[in-house]
Amino acid sequence: MADERTPQRSASSGPRKKRPFQRRKVCRFCADKQVSIDYKDPRTLRYFVSERGKIIPRRISGNCSKHQREITEAIKRARNIALLPIAGSHATA
Repeated sequence: MADERTPQRSASSGPRKKRPFQRRKVCRFCADKQVSIDYKDPRTLRYFVSERGKIIPRRISGNCSKHQREITEAIKRARNIALLPIAGSHATA
C-alpha cells in the first residue's frame, strides 16, 4: 500500500532543458546619465507603461531598483495630474 502513495517519476522526466543564454538587460538610466526621469515628460514614461495602463515590472524593463522606484513615482505623479491615463483605452468587446 505504501508503494501506491509514493509518487513515481516517469521515464520522460529527465534533466531540465537549459534555456539559451539571454543577454542581461541594462538599466538605461544608469548607462546614460543624460536621460532623466521626469513626471512632466510622458513620452519617456510611456515606455514603462503597458497598453492596459499597468507599470511594467523591473524584470521585464531591465531597470535597476533605484530607477524603477523613481519611474513608478513619476508615473503615479503624471497620472495624478492627467499627463498619463490611469487605465488603457477602453475597447468594446
